[in-house]
Amino acid sequence: MDWIPFDIVDFIDIVLFGLLLYALYRTLRSSSSTNLLFGIVALVVAWVVASPLLHMRVMGRVMDAVMGAGLLVLIILFQDDIRRFLNMLGSGNRWLNFLNFFQGKDKWQSDTEEASFIAVLTFACTSMAKKKTGALIVLEGKMSLEGVMHTGERIDAEVNSRLIENIFFKNSPLHDGAMIISKHRIAAAGCILPVAQDSSLPKEMGLRHRSGLGMSEQSDARIIIVSEERGEISVAYKNEIVADVDSEQLQTFLSSSFKSMSEVGTVVNKAAHKID
Repeated sequence: MDWIPFDIVDFIDIVLFGLLLYALYRTLRSSSSTNLLFGIVALVVAWVVASPLLHMRVMGRVMDAVMGAGLLVLIILFQDDIRRFLNMLGSGNRWLNFLNFFQGKDKWQSDTEEASFIAVLTFACTSMAKKKTGALIVLEGKMSLEGVMHTGERIDAEVNSRLIENIFFKNSPLHDGAMIISKHRIAAAGCILPVAQDSSLPKEMGLRHRSGLGMSEQSDARIIIVSEERGEISVAYKNEIVADVDSEQLQTFLSSSFKSMSEVGTVVNKAAHKID
């Protein structure tokens, strides 16, 4: 039996192809395109089963026609994800970013960009606190918040302090809902969050705080609550909430090195139930 020729070039070819597939998976895993990706996989499986395996003529011709326009359809459907991936490759220190991507780091931004993001968000929150403008901001973690985003208005904008303050301005139509930030971008606003029913919360903590805590019960998101009545900033994470944090504590909460609420301050609420 003759072995199939296999050399170092074939090995590199397989590794590169595997890396590209993994890059595609990571790019789409936590985005709104995940369901589309699964749909495409289902179509490919149906095409393989209908034509080469079972020799279904009608289904085979239909699937051949669909697959013939597949590349153009993929570009249209995934244009935002493709743009984001190519932008990451073409940015400064692109090889370092590419290696960080395959190492499983969740953030696309460099340390400088992360520092800028934290500074802008901290400034917006402290400014709203001084003006006693109520706000509820959710930072998406590893768990997708796509379902929550659908309850509000999709935005997809850079994090900007003026934009954040305008969205939560009292006369704004979106000020009562929550803002969702995903991948350091404002993904949606005016979203409806689940409300925690925890009776141990202090009475002065109103609906915003209960909604923030409720969101932290059901996800790994980090939540910022700005009180309209007291002008205080509270943060919630994994069913725990810390009230009246200052700008330095807020920056710690927003940093990528944050792990537990003990780094921020004294926990007001610490229920027995914890999410994984």
